[in-house]
Amino acid sequence: MDLATLIGLIGGLAFVVMAMFVGGSLIMFVDVTSILIVIGGTTFVVLIKFTAGQFFGAAKIAAKAFMFKIEDPEELIAKIVEMADAARKGGFLALEEMEISNSFMQKGIDLLVDGHDADVVRAALQKDIMLTDERHEMGTGVFRAFGDVAPAMGMIGTLIGLVAMLSNMDDPKSIGPSMAVALLTTLYGAIMANMIFFPISDKLALRRGQETLNRRLIMDGVLAIQDGQ
Repeated sequence: MDLATLIGLIGGLAFVVMAMFVGGSLIMFVDVTSILIVIGGTTFVVLIKFTAGQFFGAAKIAAKAFMFKIEDPEELIAKIVEMADAARKGGFLALEEMEISNSFMQKGIDLLVDGHDADVVRAALQKDIMLTDERHEMGTGVFRAFGDVAPAMGMIGTLIGLVAMLSNMDDPKSIGPSMAVALLTTLYGAIMANMIFFPISDKLALRRGQETLNRRLIMDGVLAIQDGQ
């Protein structure tokens, strides 16, 4: 569990809610029309930008912002050195008996044990890194698209509210609800983009960088073992 993500999300939203509560009743900050415009509109506009598989697959990738465990690079280096010592003493077959928890490292060692040359090992591992990086980049892109679209939908809601207000200036009772729609859609869009979607997108980009770094480190280590270093 990534406590930084969880605490930051809950804490940020909590302070906004407290500010609303101090400023008056929370009920006056709730408007169904504004919610429909921002949440519904944003969701379907973002769906236009991606395939259905990419859109719904982003939810699985988003879990990495909250539940993610990655090895420390120094631990990976120590493991690679341990495997290099074992390979020098007992050959590549000695690596089969070693316990390897990292699946990507295990894949590289399996390629060594199977006797593939360096070019094949490098190509296979680079392909794996590239595909994983592209998948994570797509998930990050979906949440960044949500962050880009939400304020725009808020602005659309604001324009709808202003048109409704100006069209009914002769009815004083309609001015308040129309103005509420105009302001609350902008508020909802800003909150969703800057407190949810953009932070999650940035955290996913951070995870992507960490995982790519570790995988490149593992690839270099596996190739170094194969080279007898």
